[in-house]
Amino acid sequence: MWLDRDKQAYEKWLSLMHRSDLVEGEEVDYTVGIFDGDTLAATGSYHRNIIKYLVVCEPYQAENLLAKILNHLLEQMRSDGYSQFFVYTKPTNAIIFKSLGFKSVIEIDELLFMELGTPNFSHYLELLQDHKQSGRGSAIVMNANPFTKGHQYLVEIAAQSSDQVYVFVLSEDRSEFSTADRMAMVKLGINHLENVTVLPTRDYMVSSATFPSYFLKEKAQMTLAKTQATLDATLFKMRIAPVLDIKTRFVGEEPFSPVTDVYNQAMQTVFADELALKIIPRLAVNDQTISATRVREAIEEQNKSLLLEFLPETTYQYLKKLQRIS
Repeated sequence: MWLDRDKQAYEKWLSLMHRSDLVEGEEVDYTVGIFDGDTLAATGSYHRNIIKYLVVCEPYQAENLLAKILNHLLEQMRSDGYSQFFVYTKPTNAIIFKSLGFKSVIEIDELLFMELGTPNFSHYLELLQDHKQSGRGSAIVMNANPFTKGHQYLVEIAAQSSDQVYVFVLSEDRSEFSTADRMAMVKLGINHLENVTVLPTRDYMVSSATFPSYFLKEKAQMTLAKTQATLDATLFKMRIAPVLDIKTRFVGEEPFSPVTDVYNQAMQTVFADELALKIIPRLAVNDQTISATRVREAIEEQNKSLLLEFLPETTYQYLKKLQRIS
């Protein structure tokens, strides 16, 4: 189905979404539908290796159409080169996915997050276990696009009050700087702190699989973003934090992004009394709040004086090495 080209097909798809209480607006690369005459009986989509919008119209729910749609999508994704597949769907669909080999990663009232293939969540937990340090841990999740003095300040604050700090850098390659470059900048910027470990998030923290609204920013619908943020926060609390004995999550205050602010609020609700959430005011230099967005603008403008104010020396030199600063 060419939803962006076929207005009639899109209207039928949208009607089915609304009848199923699903909110449109997420990214999709491919959509397929099964029709009974002019009626859209079932549909499914995917974005990268993430299955979305799997719906069967109520009169057709006894006809095994969901399995047909799902098998087709898996075949298409395998032809795209993927060997690991994710789905977030309604919990009522769990039995169908389990029959096809999917395993549950985390479930909340509105959403179920499942996976199939390798590498999987068990492999990720093994990676975390391999990097576990002694003592009570704290965590920071950051994109670091690029790593600023604000990021560095947040890590230093956490390091002062924690036995061990785990800095998770988003693995999603959807930023101006690659995952490898962002990881490198973070490691250089925290090298003076002995009790800090840098780890990848893979697909299990603030990813297209767990929190796609994060990457839509201004286009994101806040109701959907809240649900996805709740899923992501629950996964962190229930499945990730216990492995590393994480008791506290540090975040920066968020005056700029509504989506990130919704995420912070979701964490406060989900963590409750079981995990501490410490919101640290953003660092300011000369009455200017440091932000990675402003740094990217300064790189574009070659505003070296602002970059020297907002960036650690390690990041500044790394950007020169990348020839992003002349």
